Amino acid sequence: MIKLEHVSKSYSAGIPALNDISLNIKEGEFVFVVGDSGSGKSTLIKLLLKELEPTEGKITINGKDLHKIRRKQIPRYRRNVGVVFQDFRLLKDRNVYENVAFAQRVIGTSTRKIRSNVPTMLSMVGLAAKYKSLPKQLSGGEQQRVAIARALVNEPKILLADEPTGNLDEKNAWEIMRLLEEINKRGTTVLVVTHNMQIVKAMKKRVITIKKGVIEKDEVPGDYSDED
Repeated sequence: MIKLEHVSKSYSAGIPALNDISLNIKEGEFVFVVGDSGSGKSTLIKLLLKELEPTEGKITINGKDLHKIRRKQIPRYRRNVGVVFQDFRLLKDRNVYENVAFAQRVIGTSTRKIRSNVPTMLSMVGLAAKYKSLPKQLSGGEQQRVAIARALVNEPKILLADEPTGNLDEKNAWEIMRLLEEINKRGTTVLVVTHNMQIVKAMKKRVITIKKGVIEKDEVPGDYSDED
C-alpha cells in the first residue's frame, strides 16, 4: 500500500531531512508516526502527497511508482490519498455542506452524486444537523470533523493525518481519534503524525519513531514505549 525504499530528502547542503528511509505499510493498517519537531515527519507526509520529490530512493503507493506520475496526473493520484491537517484548512466563506462538496466538484462529480455523498459523509462524522453552518460557527473539534469528511468523500484508500489533534482540547482530540479508528475499521489505511504521546500509548497501534531523519524504532501494536 505504502512502500518507501531507501528514500532520502535533502533541501540544501547539509544533513538531509530524511536519510535512507525504508518503510512498508500494508493495506488496512493504522500507523502512528512520532518524533521531535524537525525529525522529518512533515517531509514524509509531503513526499507521500507528491508535494516534494525524494532526492534518492523510490516511493510506491497503491502499486504506483510516484516518480513515474506526471505533473498533470497528480490530482488524479491524490484522489486516493485523503489528507487532514492540524489547522483544518476549511473554506471560511462556505458552509459545512459546501466545504465537503468542494472536494467532489473539483474532480467533476455530478450534482446528483454530490447531493447523495455529502450528507452521507456528514452523518458519518456526526455533523448532519450542521450542514448550513459556517466554519466560524463550529468548535475546533467540529471543524476537524468537517475536514475529515472532506478528505474521505472521494473514498480514498489512504488517509494521512498531520497532527489532527494539535489544535484541540483533550475531549475533542479523543473524539477525532475514535473517528479515525472507525474509519480504519471500514478499510481505509490510516497514517497519523502526532506529538500526542498519551493517545499513541493508549491506542496501541503500530508506531514508527523518526529521529534526525532516520527511523529509530518501528514497533508493532501494543509494544510502543517512549523510553530510550
